[in-house]
Amino acid sequence: MRSNLRALPAVLFVLFAVSATGSRAVAADDDNVLKNLHTVTTIASTLPANQDVNPYGVAKVQRTVGHLTEGHILVSNFNNASNAQGTGTTIVDVAPDGTVSLFAQINASALPGPCPGGVGLTTALVALRSGWVIVGSLPTSDGTSATAQAGCLIVLDSSGNPVETFYGSLINGPWDMTSLDAGDQAWLFVTNVLNGTVAANGSVVNQGTLVRINLGVSGQNMPWIESMTVIGSGFSERTDPAALVIGPTGVGLSPNCTASDPDDCRTPWGNQGEPVLYVADALNNRIAVIPRAISRDNSDGVGTTLTSGGSLNAPLGLTVTEGGHILTVNGGDGFITEITAQGKQIAKTLLDNSGTPPGSGALFGLIFEPGRGVVFVDDATNTLNLLH
Repeated sequence: MRSNLRALPAVLFVLFAVSATGSRAVAADDDNVLKNLHTVTTIASTLPANQDVNPYGVAKVQRTVGHLTEGHILVSNFNNASNAQGTGTTIVDVAPDGTVSLFAQINASALPGPCPGGVGLTTALVALRSGWVIVGSLPTSDGTSATAQAGCLIVLDSSGNPVETFYGSLINGPWDMTSLDAGDQAWLFVTNVLNGTVAANGSVVNQGTLVRINLGVSGQNMPWIESMTVIGSGFSERTDPAALVIGPTGVGLSPNCTASDPDDCRTPWGNQGEPVLYVADALNNRIAVIPRAISRDNSDGVGTTLTSGGSLNAPLGLTVTEGGHILTVNGGDGFITEITAQGKQIAKTLLDNSGTPPGSGALFGLIFEPGRGVVFVDDATNTLNLLH
């Protein structure tokens, strides 16, 4: 589907760099963040009153609006109390001091619009500065991939009430998501993992997609879709008894170049200040790059490989530091890996050593907070943790 993206002034890209990453400069190769982070501390349990488990998505609240408080972390749960995958309905709010409250509990029968299959909240979670929260749903009826359905994106207001859904042919198993927020406009980047996956019954299919959704945003009116564009396609995906589905997961945007100082962006894929999109391609054990993420009006296929192998072991969650380094957590073990914008793997740290093998399938959403460390969920312990 072709984008109707309107022309964007160059100055807007500079604003994006500040709001999306908090930095105007890219770190040097030897300026890694993990080298100074050695301790993992539990911030809070992510279990709500209904005992939903498997925390997946994390989103930092950027501005206080309604029941949202700046600096708090929202966490979405994928499983219900019986540990059935694709049936979690809750988003919890975690304050920096570890205080936990329920932000939303979503009733599938009371959704304000279609969401094929119901509610099973995924890693796809963003909180816009205007107070809207958007979360992905990849639902099942019994916790198995055989009953997985397309789901939707659910838009909630700042009080945690669902107000609309985004659904349709391009949204098919929304698995993870990142965003770029310009106040009255936002760009969502959503991975989809159910294109032909269920029918393949465990075999790998190369139909995973990365969809950009251009949103109009208002503090008073619900966000509206201006256009949707497939900017990545052909990613490997398959169902899995333990993970429900494996496919393209973590997504993150690079810090932006500036016209006044092009050295601020040293990725080979920069385009006049426009960020590139990084994608964790779990089944191919690599991090991919999709350039021109904002202006692209066609698919870049599976992108260009930034790095593969090495310390990567089925990368899942992904975030980008203020200096432009990529942090990704492994689905095959409990490690986090740090990668430069040029694709050099420069550090790794163990985050979870539980289970057999240690840390397998435990790590999903994460956020880098300058001066604090890496905030991440651990679904083996149902906790929000801090590497510091």
